[in-house]
Amino acid sequence: MSDTRSLLILYGSQSGNSEEIAINAGKFSSKNNLNPIVRAMDEVTVSDIISQTRILICCSTWGDGEQPDNAEDLWEAVNSADITSLNNINFSVLALGDSSYDLYCESGKEWDNWFESKGANRIYPRVDCDVDFEEPAKIWMEQSIQKMSEITVDSGVEITIPDNKISNNSDVIDNSISEKLDVLASDNIEDFLNEGDRELAVLFGSQSGNSEDLASKIVKEATKYGLNGKVYDMDGLDFNALTNHKRVLIVCSTWGEGEMPDNAEELWKSASDDAAPKFNKTNYSVLSLGDSSYELFCQSGKDWDIRFDELGANRLVTRVDCDVDYEALASEWTFNALTSMAAVDETGDFHESKLNSIKQFVSGADTVGASGDDGFSIPSLISEKLQVEVSIFRYDPQINSTGKDTWLCSLPGNMSVLEVLRSIKSTHDGTLTFRDGVADDPNTAISINGRLILPGTISLDSIYSPQIGKLNLRIEPLPCFTVIRDLLVDTWALERAREISEPWMISATREGKNTSQGTIGTMSQSEATYLHSIKDFQSSILLHASSDATPFSESYVGPSNIVSAWARRNDSRISKTKKNKIDKYIGSSQGIKSETDLSSIRRQESNNISISDALLDARTMALSQSSFSGRHGKHVWWYTWSIKSSGKVNDTVLFRQVLGPLGLLSNLFSGVTARMLLGFTRTGGNMINDGLGMVLPPAGIGKMPKQFNSSINNHHEVIAIFNELDGRF
Repeated sequence: MSDTRSLLILYGSQSGNSEEIAINAGKFSSKNNLNPIVRAMDEVTVSDIISQTRILICCSTWGDGEQPDNAEDLWEAVNSADITSLNNINFSVLALGDSSYDLYCESGKEWDNWFESKGANRIYPRVDCDVDFEEPAKIWMEQSIQKMSEITVDSGVEITIPDNKISNNSDVIDNSISEKLDVLASDNIEDFLNEGDRELAVLFGSQSGNSEDLASKIVKEATKYGLNGKVYDMDGLDFNALTNHKRVLIVCSTWGEGEMPDNAEELWKSASDDAAPKFNKTNYSVLSLGDSSYELFCQSGKDWDIRFDELGANRLVTRVDCDVDYEALASEWTFNALTSMAAVDETGDFHESKLNSIKQFVSGADTVGASGDDGFSIPSLISEKLQVEVSIFRYDPQINSTGKDTWLCSLPGNMSVLEVLRSIKSTHDGTLTFRDGVADDPNTAISINGRLILPGTISLDSIYSPQIGKLNLRIEPLPCFTVIRDLLVDTWALERAREISEPWMISATREGKNTSQGTIGTMSQSEATYLHSIKDFQSSILLHASSDATPFSESYVGPSNIVSAWARRNDSRISKTKKNKIDKYIGSSQGIKSETDLSSIRRQESNNISISDALLDARTMALSQSSFSGRHGKHVWWYTWSIKSSGKVNDTVLFRQVLGPLGLLSNLFSGVTARMLLGFTRTGGNMINDGLGMVLPPAGIGKMPKQFNSSINNHHEVIAIFNELDGRF
């Protein structure tokens, strides 16, 4: 049985705009007593078109006046078909295009002319839409559908519809449309929160990192509201692309005298342009961060709020302006903003009636379990405030001056050292320079009270001693790098050394195993565990700074590059040529032989013990291939043992120790020990003359050198002496 109230809505779309209009037209037509059938042009045939009495066309233009991809086949089919008359069809066309092209809306014009040439009845004039299509498309949709609803099919005429995609659905409302309408009318809020497009764009403009942190938290929270949140850095974002988003949240700080933060400047220029697109289908809200001590408080956020309103966007939640203590206000705004954004359906329409249901749904979800990433509720971890004295190294490259600044602060114990630096920068001294990032960012490493750490991973209460009563923080840059400004150091030398090490893999064979991730080489579990353990360090920069040698040797490649090369060398899949090349690299004068004392690396909390063990193995390998085979290596071995065990350099012990146990025994027969006992001065004179000083002083004055017996503080200096004396070490 034919359906005399059916309306076929066809769309030819390249970017999705025509499809969106067609879906909205289907919803609107169902309210006007019509049975909509929404189809892409590649889903119908010529016979489907001939069988209808009401047809709406929504078609965009692609390239130089070409049909969109999903409309090409149908366009060729209708032009090659032998159709004499379509006088039983009532139609109207909406053409989408870009007036900057010569063949503006050409595809829509072609469809309009084709229907007219076949005798079809145009019930409403064709509308050609530019890039700002929302308003004219809405007018066309309402007017043309109203005209279609007024058309009645003559009851004396039998309309036969073939057995195809359209005939199977022409007696009922299109399933996809009816399902969407049912969801909107339903009281089941969970179905509503999971229906259709649920994307949420969260934009951040940040100078110190606070806005970025908030944006990340908002996206995590959005999942409870049935939203698929995504964080967008304003830097490099295409402003025109934002028109495709139905839900937009903006978190922006203010820099200087009411200026945009650095990463938001270019996007703001695009937004301020007179040619900026309209946001008629975009719902938005703004959270602004600032400092009330400045005259233009939260000006950047205010500018974004005003501009989006001017461009036609729908403000769902009133803008909130936050001072330096922003957490409470930001949390309240996040709740209200996400609730409102969740009430926006896939077409961009805001359903205010569903706000209470969404709030109840989210509150109920909280009581069930779990707000944490691992599925467990997270308790409050705010600690009591501590009295902290913060001393920070300062360096101004413009006037080449160094010093330190000190602040006395009362800070919560749960605050990380990185947050302390951010707080000082945002509230006291905006010129303070350091590397900022997420908590475990390896590039943020600094020295705190002599400990090399990632400041985002250390809280104040973890280094607080109740016996002292006050926490003293001495914050300095890493010791082995050139300071650019304050705590910011130049790590390019380390990166360059890593490039020179050629860290890439050259395998002996191309054998592998097929896995779900592709073909990869295999190794034993124990080998894999070992290789992973020796490279398990938080930061290559931290490991490099842990060495006692790196501050004194510019040529030394550093322990991070050595241990990485050692791990590559011990990979069983490596080629022999690559292995020999790594051995030469590790054993070179710039390699492990420049390392002085592995205990400085071992005692750093951030370094796994297996790292120092691996470095020791690498040194043993290098010495066994060169220095141990010569006399110098034996001397250095015992000399190092002597210094490390006693902590001192002694003139007499020095000579005996460097000979080793066998050499020491040989002294008894070589005359060396006897000559030392008799006061041989090593001047080359006769022994009897050198002994006169012991019998008739002061005859020997000036010949007997003073014996030294001094402590060693810098072990690397002693090793450096041997390095200069014998290049084999």
